Amino acid sequence: MSSSLPPGFFGGLVDFLSLERQADDLFRGWCHSGGPTRAFGGQVVAQALAAAGNTVEPGRPVHSLHGYFLRPGDVRHPIEYAVERLRDSRRFSFRRVTAKQGNGLVFTLSASFKYPEEVGDRQPAMPVVPPPDEVPDAFDHWAARHPEQHRRARYAHVVSMRVVPRAPDAAPVGATGEIEQLAWFRSREPLPDDQLLHACALTYYSDLSLGSTSALDIEDLYPLREGSSRLGLASLDHTVWFHRPSRADEWLLFVQRSRSATDGRGLTTGEFWTQDGRLVATATQETALRLLGPRT
Repeated sequence: MSSSLPPGFFGGLVDFLSLERQADDLFRGWCHSGGPTRAFGGQVVAQALAAAGNTVEPGRPVHSLHGYFLRPGDVRHPIEYAVERLRDSRRFSFRRVTAKQGNGLVFTLSASFKYPEEVGDRQPAMPVVPPPDEVPDAFDHWAARHPEQHRRARYAHVVSMRVVPRAPDAAPVGATGEIEQLAWFRSREPLPDDQLLHACALTYYSDLSLGSTSALDIEDLYPLREGSSRLGLASLDHTVWFHRPSRADEWLLFVQRSRSATDGRGLTTGEFWTQDGRLVATATQETALRLLGPRT
């Protein structure tokens, strides 16, 4: 996972997750936008994970990451990822990553990696939902309605996202205090057999819809309407626990639920499931929710 790309690059998902190694524990990467000139947060998290993982010996996959967004990244400049090797024990490796632009901190990440162990296996049953081939692609729909907006959204060119429709008899969004959104994700192109790369790609997916899920009772952001939304979203923190190995180029169901929104903050938790019913990861994010325009 090594690459050096210029600002505004048009690459594939592997390119988006790749870094240029500057030194043993120092990496550099370019990010595309998630908003005007603002780096997409999911890409920042995924690149930070890639930096950490590239300092860990083979055979220790990531099992958890915890990150905080400190300020927006600027897509016109590269981001430098400095890795601290906090500890390498017999089973675990712990890393801390600081992402900087100039003299400013953009993001901090703590990640833990471990040797696999066989100590039982337990999980609930996967929710019953329509398969992905029966659900339309949200990004393709966006391309048909707003082609210029879609063209600028680099994530929409490398990921397929199929939002499962709500049941016709379902209660209004947010009426019960809980919001649920289910979506299928996978890369649009096959990915290499690299476990770290697939974990980074899942991390990239996990930031595409968690924030909007927490705000669905305020505004339905899909199909996306760039430039016309009255709601501003910004990721505050991001956590992923990786339970079982998975491939990001095969369909993953992301079951997202938001049970709290208050003080301009929404909290959402999501679970990733494979089509054959394995629970492979859990992600949680707190998102800043702000209505745009003058206060009344």
